[in-house]
Amino acid sequence: MTRSLPVIHAITERSEGSSDRKVEELDLEFSNGERRRFQRLKPSGHGAVVVVPMLDAETVLLVREYAAGLHRYELGLVKGRIDAGESPTLAANRELKEEAGYGAGRIDVLRALSLAPTYMSHQSWLVLARDLYPERLPGDEPEELEVVPWKLAELDQLMLREDFSEGRSLAALFIVREWLGTRS
Repeated sequence: MTRSLPVIHAITERSEGSSDRKVEELDLEFSNGERRRFQRLKPSGHGAVVVVPMLDAETVLLVREYAAGLHRYELGLVKGRIDAGESPTLAANRELKEEAGYGAGRIDVLRALSLAPTYMSHQSWLVLARDLYPERLPGDEPEELEVVPWKLAELDQLMLREDFSEGRSLAALFIVREWLGTRS
């Protein structure tokens, strides 16, 4: 069923708490005449990248880093924000060099991933990085990240690990495994 998008009658912006986070309130009218107010977080920055670095045709490189939200070390993919003036491709290669110590000779932007589309417009670009070569750039991490090679064929074991819980990383690996499988 195709529905027309709600009509936005007004958007009101406000800051939330003492942070610089902005919230937008939308005054909406749906096609059935119902009016509602929805809130969404206004994006800060230019989005983010989630990088799947393939060391070879079967092996992805993961990084282990401190996750303040869970107060533990978490295994996941290379990821980071897109800086002003950067494309997802440039940001992915920079983050890969900063976090894993590799650059990529071949980069494919596969798709955008949303985090919580019902109240947030933030998107992360899923990027596949291949033809890796050693190169390190200084990053903003307080400690060097541990790089962990993982076989894509063992994704079933990885997805059940307690220290691998970030949804974007999990989704990205399944998407890349399927994408690569249709092209081999």
